[in-house]
Amino acid sequence: MSGELGGISPTSATTPARRVAVVGDVAGHLEDLRAELVRLGADPETGELPDDLTVIQVGDLVHRGPDSDGVVSLVDHYLTTQPRSWIQLVGNHEAQYLREPAFTWPEQLSEASAAALRRWWATGQMRVAASVSSGTEQVLVTHAGLTADFWRDILGSLPQAATVEAALNSLIGEHDAVLFRSGQMLGGGRADRRAGPTWAATATELVPSWVGEALPFSQVHGHSSVYDWQARAFAGPAAIAQLTTLDAQAKHATVTLTGGRIVGVDPGHGRRPQRPWRSWELAMTVRRQPAGRSQEKHI
Repeated sequence: MSGELGGISPTSATTPARRVAVVGDVAGHLEDLRAELVRLGADPETGELPDDLTVIQVGDLVHRGPDSDGVVSLVDHYLTTQPRSWIQLVGNHEAQYLREPAFTWPEQLSEASAAALRRWWATGQMRVAASVSSGTEQVLVTHAGLTADFWRDILGSLPQAATVEAALNSLIGEHDAVLFRSGQMLGGGRADRRAGPTWAATATELVPSWVGEALPFSQVHGHSSVYDWQARAFAGPAAIAQLTTLDAQAKHATVTLTGGRIVGVDPGHGRRPQRPWRSWELAMTVRRQPAGRSQEKHI
């Protein structure tokens, strides 16, 4: 698919936040999610999030772990009772319940949980991208990351993380096939550097697409990593390993490139959680889009 998406003016207001925590793939591990939120300052009894905290969850809340329905219920509670404290992004596993399933998965959510995901998607409570900024850094947050080819060919090389956030979210509903383009991780074969921000494989599509090209802003993503935390080995080329800093306690892999960094926060949970792990935290300003979809779409 060719074309450009541009000319979208940011529609969201900026809300100061002393702390932003980007939570990686949860994968059905309810108790681990609760424990991390308590570490971030949530009330141990009620779960209420502190006023100075904004959580951005990168998607793949569900599947693998023992209580996907419980995870959906907890997030639904936050989206209902503390909507300014929780930003929910869509992952490829949530997408299984939003459109024709792209793959076969043995576990299925209850109908109530599946309905909650569809409601979040329809109302704008779940989106594709978020952005945060500090005095020195802009950061785009998506499930799988934005490849250089997608940024250039589909989005027309928009230079600001906030404008890219708005552009990606404006594609929801009318250009889902672009957003959910699966790439190598689903179909195998050659890498597709125009894979969408819910499917791009970090080691073969996301990071290699930016090597040799200046990042316009930093990125934080889940979905996959340049480092396999279970196998304890790099998944990508040796050249990328040399650019990567690992935080084994947090399960973060940071690739430093010209213009910024790409931070992978997927802890690699399977049926059992990877421990220890924690959120990626930074003191920043969060951009918040109002409910509903932007009407400006150029693709």
